Amino acid sequence: MTPDEFTRASGADRPGHEVTGSREDPHAQARAARAQPLLLHSMSLFRELFETIFAHREIATVVEVGVESGQVSSVYADLGATVHCVEPAPGDELRAVLAEDPRLNLVEGLSPAVLGELPAADLYVLDGDHNYAVVREELAWIMANAPDAVVAMHDVLWPCGRRDFYYQPSPLAPGDAHPATTDGPTVWHDDLTPAGFVGDGVFTAAVDAGGPRNGVLTAVEDALADDGAAGGWRFAIVPAVFGFGVLMRTSAPGAEQIFDALRPLTSSNLLAALENNRIALYTRVLQLQYEAAARTDDADRLTETVNRQQQEIVDLRAELDRAKAENATRRQELDRLRGASVPQRVREPELSEAVTHLGRALSARIRKPPGSAR
Repeated sequence: MTPDEFTRASGADRPGHEVTGSREDPHAQARAARAQPLLLHSMSLFRELFETIFAHREIATVVEVGVESGQVSSVYADLGATVHCVEPAPGDELRAVLAEDPRLNLVEGLSPAVLGELPAADLYVLDGDHNYAVVREELAWIMANAPDAVVAMHDVLWPCGRRDFYYQPSPLAPGDAHPATTDGPTVWHDDLTPAGFVGDGVFTAAVDAGGPRNGVLTAVEDALADDGAAGGWRFAIVPAVFGFGVLMRTSAPGAEQIFDALRPLTSSNLLAALENNRIALYTRVLQLQYEAAARTDDADRLTETVNRQQQEIVDLRAELDRAKAENATRRQELDRLRGASVPQRVREPELSEAVTHLGRALSARIRKPPGSAR
């Protein structure tokens, strides 16, 4: 099958119904939009790019580092490859998905240590630990041991391109990791913030961005500088969904055709602008969510304060009612004593003054706005 025939057969040469809608179904695009997650992040979105690679290069074996749910693994298998799925801590659900498909082989272990235990692959998909130390070692091994392979990489742009992220617990030696924090980056300023792109216990981010040995793209650049010049390696980025990178030797089978086919995307300023807009909007949503949660907490605390003060008012009213009842009882006793002409000194003025003082205190408490100092 020629590349053009492959493209036509896959339907990649025409927009789908979910993009254009129709006169009879004008809401198709809207349905497709709301069916998507708020954050597009999966490598499955790059299916068309993988179809392009497979169309111009025979891919019999794939090593996938970072497996997600197994959905992406089946893409490579559907395109005709045997897939080795490298995942250090697979859950039961992932195990079940991979076990159902004989084309998918689970490899439990950390990359790059396990790469030498697997057959040399035609395609390496790197989407594991997004930091300089891991990616640099992965590329060094591939360049030395599988020089004709295609290397596809995710997260080569913001936020991991120039800032290390570390999955927790991190297997890295202290000297391989930068100081990190649970706060996350945002595109609205250069500092990290709890209202940014945070890992919620799954990963941490390097406190500082940039500089040496920091970030996925920096690892690629250093690999090219150290090993790429002599080997004729070339790297291109599709600026979408956190950045899709393709690394190949120019002399590798299909390299020229693959880079040519991807050029409309790798050179697209429009696509880059859409990606920047996407991450700007998403990090703004994160900030709004954080602020909304903070306001909810403030409202909860205010509600607790109001409830507590209302209970104090109820208690004060009960105390006033008891004082009034006691005053009434003493008045009755005074009237009885007076009627009986029994000489007894009753401190009526003092009791009335005490009841009046208590009533004024309760009135002041009721008029005081909630949350004001007591």
